[in-house]
Amino acid sequence: MTTRMSRAAPAAFGAALLGVTGLAGGAAAHHGWSWAAADQIELTGRIADLYIGPPHPTLKLETADGVWTVELGNPSQTRRAGFVEGSAKVGDTVTALGNRSQDAAEKRLKAVRLTVGAKVYDIYPERIQKK
Repeated sequence: MTTRMSRAAPAAFGAALLGVTGLAGGAAAHHGWSWAAADQIELTGRIADLYIGPPHPTLKLETADGVWTVELGNPSQTRRAGFVEGSAKVGDTVTALGNRSQDAAEKRLKAVRLTVGAKVYDIYPERIQKK
């Protein structure tokens, strides 16, 4: 028995493939570093909110400059750095080193290092710039 593919099937397959790769590209853009400035800054503040989970653990950090969103690595990477549930809590003072958004109006930082008290968590050790 021979199965014949209709002429519409290749077009539908191509459209589906394009849709999947388009979604992957959007996810890569969000999870990449292209939105972040090249230079690194340090932020110190008090944790107002803390989320440990996908797609990225995040902190809401109250600083003298306002409330910043601090993104960590993906959950596995953040865990490998030693930062797990219970490593910090709302009210703790932390210092985040990382790359801020290229949009100066956006208070968002991708952290490469997080310091809570005397404990240092190198989330992206290969990205920490030498001073």
